[in-house]
Amino acid sequence: MLRRWSVMLVGAAVAAWVAAAVAIEARGARVAPEGAYDAIVVLGCRVNEDGRASRVLARRARRAASLWLDGRAPLVVLTGGVGSHPPSEARAAAAILRERGVPDDAMILEERSTSTAENARFARALTDARRVLIVTDGFHATRAALVFAREFDEVAVSPVTAGPWVRTKGALREVPLLVRDWALR
Repeated sequence: MLRRWSVMLVGAAVAAWVAAAVAIEARGARVAPEGAYDAIVVLGCRVNEDGRASRVLARRARRAASLWLDGRAPLVVLTGGVGSHPPSEARAAAAILRERGVPDDAMILEERSTSTAENARFARALTDARRVLIVTDGFHATRAALVFAREFDEVAVSPVTAGPWVRTKGALREVPLLVRDWALR
């Protein structure tokens, strides 16, 4: 009987975790509101061994370049330090923005951060921006907005979408992180 209850509790916990992940992904897929912002902030992600941005980071950088070219903000803050190997995530993303026509004087590189909280804190220290448009994956959007709201007056997210496996894995990972960051607010 005890084993049966244990299995049911584990099943319920797994179901709740999956439901939370689905809700996080769905909420994060919402498109950012129209309008202008003080800055676009690109959240970092892994750099490949060859020094180029990973597919996830490249997707974020392309979105940021498009938003900048559309006149959504005069400035792009690229975040992310050096992970397993150089260059920094910010520098790898900046190369993509440059290729797409964003000039260096429209970019600020934040090359120290290793977490979403550091992305927000260090980006805030580098700019007087009050209204920011964050570019990150949809599954990360809810938590990123929560964390950035500690540092900026107004926060919106322009989410990018990865393939189903990346979204599923990311959303499942975000559940405990969102609970932690919500509790720290």
